[in-house]
Amino acid sequence: MPNDELSDEYDFSQLSGGVRGKYVERYQQGTNLVLLDSDVARAFPTQESVNEALRLLIQLAERLRE
Repeated sequence: MPNDELSDEYDFSQLSGGVRGKYVERYQQGTNLVLLDSDVARAFPTQESVNEALRLLIQLAERLRE
């Protein structure tokens, strides 16, 4: 692509300001990102609403198993 700004190769030794392992602790804690389909995102627009709905679903599933 002629307008592509990405190089085939980068010399990371010339980059400054990077911190190795900056997010490793957060990663090890189990951070989980999920991409919602647009219809689901409209119904559950916040992190709290998604978690509340999933917790309710878990409770319902547990009651059905009893």
